[in-house]
Amino acid sequence: MPPTKVDLTSRLAGLSLRNPLILASGILGSSGAMLREVARECVGAVTTKSFGTTAREGYQGPVITEVAAGYLNSLGLPNPGSEQMKAEIKEARKGGVPVIASIYGFTEEEYGVAATAAQDAGADALELNVSCPHVEEVGLEIGRDPDLVARVTSASRSKFNRPLIVKLSPNVGDIVEIAEAAAGAGAEAITAVNTVRAIAIDVEMRRPILGGRFGGLSGPAIKPIALRCVYELYEKISLPIIGCGGITGWQDAVEYLLAGASAVQIGSALVSRDFSVFKEISEGLGAYLSRHGYTRLEEIVGIAHA
Repeated sequence: MPPTKVDLTSRLAGLSLRNPLILASGILGSSGAMLREVARECVGAVTTKSFGTTAREGYQGPVITEVAAGYLNSLGLPNPGSEQMKAEIKEARKGGVPVIASIYGFTEEEYGVAATAAQDAGADALELNVSCPHVEEVGLEIGRDPDLVARVTSASRSKFNRPLIVKLSPNVGDIVEIAEAAAGAGAEAITAVNTVRAIAIDVEMRRPILGGRFGGLSGPAIKPIALRCVYELYEKISLPIIGCGGITGWQDAVEYLLAGASAVQIGSALVSRDFSVFKEISEGLGAYLSRHGYTRLEEIVGIAHA
């Protein structure tokens, strides 16, 4: 019997993706040329590094350290600012896949300015970073407060007329409450989740390893947490979900899809591997669907809830 032909396309809040794999914000993304290069790989979309209204240098080093089953980073949102990112987005769009602009701000007005830049640059979608756990103005004040999340979502929605995604923090008491606030203010999709707030200490120096002290934990260590968030959100909200956290192989991607994600973001896996990880996961996902007799990706989304 010949293998089942599989359709890996994913439709997400008005975006049409050739497959459900998205380059996550943060690992790459300040360079339009680099994003264009990634777009040539087996990805459905690429996401820029988070940018704000003005250039930001970020924290002094060390800014990243390897920990058990993952990485801890405290970059401090370095970026060239919204004006420079316009040119990078335009360049990235030459890659032929949707470009998602990731933005942050310290006020709702700043979100609006950055959203305007993304609109002017022709970004295909906007992802609001309201949840960076090592920059207190973004992570602790906005991402944990449903009212603030609603306000920055609304401010961004008023300036951007294409799909709007809100990237949520796992560092909250009730992630569903935050998602509902974002949805009520105009979000059309949710990314779950950003990194987990954490710390690492050098026992010989007897002080935190990272220059910013606290950092964001990413990689396989956070996958069970992120997967739980996706599972909970799928049961409570109607918006499509992008799963993010610890995806290194096709099995991880399948878990997120079964939990309710319509697409997944891949980031930390690129620290130790090259772009071939996208092709490996895409081929593995296709083989899994074929082996189980599915013909379309959407057939497995959320079926772990049945």
